[in-house]
Amino acid sequence: MSTIRLTMAQAVIAFLKNQYVARDGVERPFFAGCFGIFGHGNVAGVGQALQENPDFRYYQTRNEQAMVHTAAAFAKMQNRLQTLVCTTSIGPGATNMLTAAAGATINRLPVLLLPGDIFARRNVAPVLQQVESEHSQDFSVNDCFKPISRYWDRINRPDQILTALPEAMRVLTSPVDTGAVTLALPQDVQAEAFDYPTAFFAKRVWHVARNRADVASVARAVAWIRGAKRPFIVAGGGTLYSEATEQLRQFVEQTGIPVGETMAGKGSLRYDHPLCMGAVGATGTLAANRLAKEADVVIGIGTRYSDFTTASKTAFQNPDVCFINLNVAEFDAYKHNALPLVGDAQVTLAELSQALGDYHVDGDYEATANALHDEWEAEVQRIYDIRHEPLVSQGELIGAVNDLGDPEAVMVCAAGSLPGDLHKLWRSRHPKQYHLEYGNSCMGYEIAGGLGIKMADPQREVYVLVGDGSYLMLSADIVTSVQEGYKLTIVLMDNSGYKSIGALSRSLGSQGFGTRYVFPKDGGLPSDTAVSVQTLPVDLAANARSLGAHVIECATYDDFVTALKTAKTIDRTTVIYVRNDRYVGVPGYESWWDVPVAEVSTMHTVQAAREEWEENRAKERYFL
Repeated sequence: MSTIRLTMAQAVIAFLKNQYVARDGVERPFFAGCFGIFGHGNVAGVGQALQENPDFRYYQTRNEQAMVHTAAAFAKMQNRLQTLVCTTSIGPGATNMLTAAAGATINRLPVLLLPGDIFARRNVAPVLQQVESEHSQDFSVNDCFKPISRYWDRINRPDQILTALPEAMRVLTSPVDTGAVTLALPQDVQAEAFDYPTAFFAKRVWHVARNRADVASVARAVAWIRGAKRPFIVAGGGTLYSEATEQLRQFVEQTGIPVGETMAGKGSLRYDHPLCMGAVGATGTLAANRLAKEADVVIGIGTRYSDFTTASKTAFQNPDVCFINLNVAEFDAYKHNALPLVGDAQVTLAELSQALGDYHVDGDYEATANALHDEWEAEVQRIYDIRHEPLVSQGELIGAVNDLGDPEAVMVCAAGSLPGDLHKLWRSRHPKQYHLEYGNSCMGYEIAGGLGIKMADPQREVYVLVGDGSYLMLSADIVTSVQEGYKLTIVLMDNSGYKSIGALSRSLGSQGFGTRYVFPKDGGLPSDTAVSVQTLPVDLAANARSLGAHVIECATYDDFVTALKTAKTIDRTTVIYVRNDRYVGVPGYESWWDVPVAEVSTMHTVQAAREEWEENRAKERYFL
């Protein structure tokens, strides 16, 4: 058997650059390169290996959390068929990735993490940044990745990668098991050499199958649908990852069944399709929530039924409601005591369509859905057309970006009040136009995620919508976008604090405590409704300019419109800065989200909120 002598780190990179993935006969490299920040945990290992492999692209980044966000967004844009590697030093470099790693796993997105680790040979311990344990020497901060990784391993000998790397690839390319994969690499072992079999580095193609659902289960699902009077579809992210949007459109037009969309599934059906009811659940539309409330059969396609989708188990109120779940993951397919169709969304929808034949919903039900669609579109236009003064409203800013932005562009957001408003108001024109990280709803994802989207499809315009709270948490990779020549248009909405939590706090009777960016008054932060406050002297526009972005500052709606047009002519990352009114929101449209209110309080506002909470809590259901 022929061998080649390489360090463990060199062997890792040599293996990774020869991994390919294929679906429907289309083949591509699985890894598009590596993000990394080098320190004593990986500079002489993975860092040196990347230097010797210039055909495996290295990208410099500014923040370890951000680079994992970027990799996850890249993978989402590529329908999980391609991703990036992320490497860090040991200690804080590694643990900085934890938040984004959790997000990748929650959102079922493949990212490969290669954090440096403590010395395997131990004789020089404790090394810099090592967390010591009196209970075990086989312990480091990288153990924190275990509960948030879909696969975790520590490579204590250079030959262990011969079994670890194929297992990592199995998980990364699995539609069911994918998420963050962590291989902790002790810094001494990274630099150790071993005689590796040359066959280990041969090209490998990992085929992503389109598994079929059980035939008998499909037959039962057909009978349930045929017997339904008010069937309703909940389209989730699996619809997009399976590339099943065209199949969904055909299914909907064949059957007349209306569609509500989750955060991850928005764009499954064009906004102007008469059977697209838009967002469903806690951040849902009037159209979708009314149909969901009365639905007798709910067909979930690629959804994990988060509490936002189900409005904390209050969305589906028909006493006889039952669920049919199409999902590649058995774990999700069985949720809500459903009839599980465990299989790929695209092929399962095709089989359902064929089996249903000439089935079509009752004409009156379809007409009701069409009327609700039109009523909702009128409501969206009303909000788009608001001209609130003196500060503009968030809804009209969303409308301006939607109307004036490139129709082939991608809009990205993650946290705050923007996701809820976007879920309701954004008019999706293609399956990739709406990109929301809402499994973890991680503040700081937006700019890093926008970079990953642009890297995945450089020809598309990318609009990053971000509030001042998220911007202040993680904006440094504006520098990376400038360095790499990936233009982003960043719409920075400044409302002097945490608009989302402020509104939530007020709704719970807590008066927005601690949610405004103001100087403390009398030793504590005032309520959100306090009039006599002194705002902070923060200049976010100047900050963005200092990071290399072109900045356009806006004072009015007309300024904002002009800025959007001007941004199209700029060839580098552009930040459009605008202040907006923190108190103008978008209604809830007959929905609810369970956030418990204090059972006892001296505050009358909290007491009133508790009474309202108890009324809504009584509507929560078990599906048994």
